Formats: sequence, C-alpha cells, structure tokens
Amino acid sequence: MTETLLLDRERGLLTVRMNRPDKKNALTRAMYSQLAQALVMADSDPQVRAVLLTGSSDCFTAGNDIIDFLEQPPNDLDNPVFQFMLSLLDCRKPVIAAVAGPAVGIGTTLLLHCDLVYVSRDARLRMPFVNLGLCPEFGSSLILPRLLGQARAAQLLLLGEGFSGEQAVAWGIATEALDSGEAALAKAREVALRFESLPPDAVRISKQLMKAPDREQLRKVIEEEGTLFTQRLRSPEAVAALSGFINRR
Repeated sequence: MTETLLLDRERGLLTVRMNRPDKKNALTRAMYSQLAQALVMADSDPQVRAVLLTGSSDCFTAGNDIIDFLEQPPNDLDNPVFQFMLSLLDCRKPVIAAVAGPAVGIGTTLLLHCDLVYVSRDARLRMPFVNLGLCPEFGSSLILPRLLGQARAAQLLLLGEGFSGEQAVAWGIATEALDSGEAALAKAREVALRFESLPPDAVRISKQLMKAPDREQLRKVIEEEGTLFTQRLRSPEAVAALSGFINRR
C-alpha cells in the first residue's frame, strides 16, 4: 500500500508531502493524525530548522475526503483534524508551503497559518464551506476579513468563489507565484533551506513575536468554528449537500 504521507529529511529541512494522487490528496482522519505528529516531531527536534508542506506538482489537496469525513465525523476538539490545526498553529519552526493545482477547503485555510507560501500561477484555491452546508474553519472567519476586508472575504467564504495563485499573492495569502508546480516547489525548497544558516533562536523568537498579538483570539475562534462545524455536519443542509457531492462523484 502506498503511504499517503511521505516524510523526507534533507539537512535541516523536513519535507511533508501529501501522497494520495488517486484522490487528489484528499485528507483522511489518519492523514490528519500523521500531519499533526510530523509537525510536533519537527517542533521538538533541534536538528529541524524548517518544515516544507506540499502535495504533487499538479495538486496540493482537494481538502477533506468526504466519505471518510462522513464515516468518521469529528465529534469534538480532540479529533485528529483539530489536533493538526493546533499543531500547525503552535509550531515554532518556520512552515513553508508549496502549492500547485487544487487547494480546496482546509487546503486553502491551512495556508493562512504558514509563514511562507509559494504557489503556481494557475493554482486553484477555494473554500466551499457554505456550498456544502458547513461553515468556515481554521480561523478563516477571523483572518480573511482582516486581511482582505469584509466584501472580498464574503466572496470567498459566503459564496465559495475560487481564486488563482496570482490572486492569492495579490491578496497577501501567498508569498510568490511561479510558472509551474515544479517551480513553486523548487522555490519553496530553496527558501526553506535558507533557515539552516539562520540563527534558530532568533527565527523562533521573531516568529513568536509576529504571531503573539492574535494567538489567543485565533485559538478561541478556531475552537468556536470547530464546534459549529461539527454541529453543521449533522445538519440536514450539510447531509444533503455532501450526499449530493458524493453522488455526483
């Protein structure tokens, strides 16, 4: 059986690659647990200076695996989904993302918690929570209105409109747009390896200072969103929308 999450150590860089190409790297409960474990391990390992999170050269992730999600829905904040969220939120090491192709749902919202994000120009980012009878997650209801303004955030969160890698850069969601998925990964790796030569305590403290002002409010919002999200999963609207999505597939 192919491993759905691949870890690779190169000098001071830990690369975490989602590897489920037949399902567009859709995330299962087991993958969330593995992602959380990888981030916790990287955070505690003094030899790891940075984490690179990526998928394939043509697909980051299609978001949650809907069938797996419905069979094993998150019932509380101890679920692997929320363990992953908190492990990324609390990671003291720089986290760099390389994104190509689809980045759906949490595939987009997790980028809001990465320190540097490199995307292909034609990457397709989307947060269709409302379209599926759900609500925003991973702090996106707080971060996006602050970052983009209420009107544009409503386009993305209420209407579920998609946007490109180039738009993600223009809106401050991503760092730089490259011509291809391969180029985005190469740039992300090049930048991530730079942290090997930077003073690690200075990097850690600087990241801590940048994140500190919003950390407690963001944690509270993530918990509130998570509680409502789990409730929405059992709602008639979500059951109908998610069942329709599976049937169309």
